[in-house]
Amino acid sequence: MKIVVVGDVLLDVDIDGEATRLCPDAPVPVVDVDNVRRRAGGAGLVARMLAGDGHSVTLLTVLADDEAARHLERALEGITVVAGASGAPTPVKTRVRAEGHPVVRFDEGCAPPPPPLVTPAMLHALERAAVIVVADYGRGLASNVELRSVLARLGGRIPIVWDPHRAGADPVPGVAVVTPNLAEARSFAGAARGADAGNGEPGHGDTGQGGPAALARDLRLRWQSNAVMVTMGSQGAMLAYDADQPALPIPAPKTTVTDPCGAGDRLAASLAVHLVDGHTLDVAAVLAVREAASFLRHGGVAALAGEPKPVRLHGRETDALALARSVREAGGIVVATGGCFDLLHAGHTRALGAARSLGDCLIVCLNSDESVRRIKGPERPILNQEDRAELLLALEFVDAVMVFDEDTPEACLAALQPDLWVKGGDYDVTQLPETALVESWGGRCTTVPYHPSRSTTDLADALSRVS
Repeated sequence: MKIVVVGDVLLDVDIDGEATRLCPDAPVPVVDVDNVRRRAGGAGLVARMLAGDGHSVTLLTVLADDEAARHLERALEGITVVAGASGAPTPVKTRVRAEGHPVVRFDEGCAPPPPPLVTPAMLHALERAAVIVVADYGRGLASNVELRSVLARLGGRIPIVWDPHRAGADPVPGVAVVTPNLAEARSFAGAARGADAGNGEPGHGDTGQGGPAALARDLRLRWQSNAVMVTMGSQGAMLAYDADQPALPIPAPKTTVTDPCGAGDRLAASLAVHLVDGHTLDVAAVLAVREAASFLRHGGVAALAGEPKPVRLHGRETDALALARSVREAGGIVVATGGCFDLLHAGHTRALGAARSLGDCLIVCLNSDESVRRIKGPERPILNQEDRAELLLALEFVDAVMVFDEDTPEACLAALQPDLWVKGGDYDVTQLPETALVESWGGRCTTVPYHPSRSTTDLADALSRVS
């Protein structure tokens, strides 16, 4: 899979230290510097995140001929960079932190640059993308007419995630999703229409003219995009993606944040990966919000000495409730699926593996023997619940099993409260009785591919003929 990131790059400089006293010349803290790090910012940060997650990434950008650009080139080692000339100094943003808390930021070379040119090599690299992230930082690359023409044509063929900037260009029509934050959305929609400045962020229920739901719907029409996802920091996001449906609120996990820098980049990068993996937009959005929160919980850009990676579970637990709680507290994504799993077969293992790939743990809600008998008849199950649970736990992608006696898994789900409830592709999630329950805490229901030639009933019939 080839991911192409298009956009303006910046040099970010992090100065970290301790502040234990005030300056004698003025009442300001003195920061004793412990460490200075230079890293790629802007579209370069998105590319670094994706490369750190193990993806093949090409970055299309423009670079200056100065010392800061040489620092950028070193910071982008390992990433294929196809660049033209910027015609302006490299913008440098320096952040000073004391004990991890921001003290001050100062910017250099951030004046509006002349419009950059794109090269034939940049346009050729764009044509080879499986998914595109446009990280517009307002320095003109996303305004280039040739580039926009190619992006508009590709938008009907591959997913494009467009992260806009107030000083940047409008997205081209037909992109998969545009991801403004709330301040940007208000600016794009006409400067806080009907919203009172200083009243804080509106919640999910704010559907007035200046509310995030209305903004997402209005901007989707204005930009002619498939979807608009307005991000709202700790309050999650609002996704407008269906003209016939209300905007979908996506809550964010509770996270203590000292510096939100980079969360939007993490969200855009995650959206691109999940869309090209074939997930529906609503599921991709839930996963991306969770991963952005996890990124911040683990230190955000201040922790980028190593590459940000998705939270992964280490070790095994069989206590399903304890597992769900620990993964959630670590900022991970809890995935659950359910069924009888009587005579485990290849269709089961493929579906379970696909479900596990959606998050950081997979919990199987397993029908008890009594439940199976009521649903399947007196001759089932073939294997008892202890054996079925043991076989499931022997699979590397099953982290825990929770047995339930009811005919449906609602009580089990209410206790676990997973982020994703996964069923086979032979189900319609809109018709599942548990869908409304899962969505009540901000979870989503989705499907994985169904393998119709493999079933427990067919296997049992075949075994009866040879017994």
